[in-house]
Amino acid sequence: MQQPSSITADIPLSPFAGEAPDMFFGLPMAMARAMALRGERIGHDMAQVRMGFQADQANSRGEVHGGSIATLLDCTLAAAARAHDPAAYGVATIDLTLHYVAAGTGDLIATARCERRGRSISFVRGEVRAEDGTLVAMATGSFKLIARSTASAIA
Repeated sequence: MQQPSSITADIPLSPFAGEAPDMFFGLPMAMARAMALRGERIGHDMAQVRMGFQADQANSRGEVHGGSIATLLDCTLAAAARAHDPAAYGVATIDLTLHYVAAGTGDLIATARCERRGRSISFVRGEVRAEDGTLVAMATGSFKLIARSTASAIA
């Protein structure tokens, strides 16, 4: 059995714990409900997201479909890009590069770290592991930070 990511312990628990299923670290995102994404930890330029297994998102072998894993990584890396002030920023993905390492089964847990943040662009890397610690996929991405206005943050 492989070990879980070493950064997990460094990520604070989410201040958005218990948020509605269509919210994602304080921002409305209906896809979070559809993909069973739960933001577990965010802060210190890092994020951790769990994706609950759903049979409707499995491939023909009953494993988590690669497209679902890509969505999990995109959302987790994006969360790490805005982890310095999660309620104040949204992001737009500029690029995302994935490497699938092993099949994923059951719930999957993604962790990500923002490696560099400029005034508007952030560079992030992350990984997905199965609950037993098996490395499933790795990714890097760049994201444009988008400041949220007070009106859009409330809406």
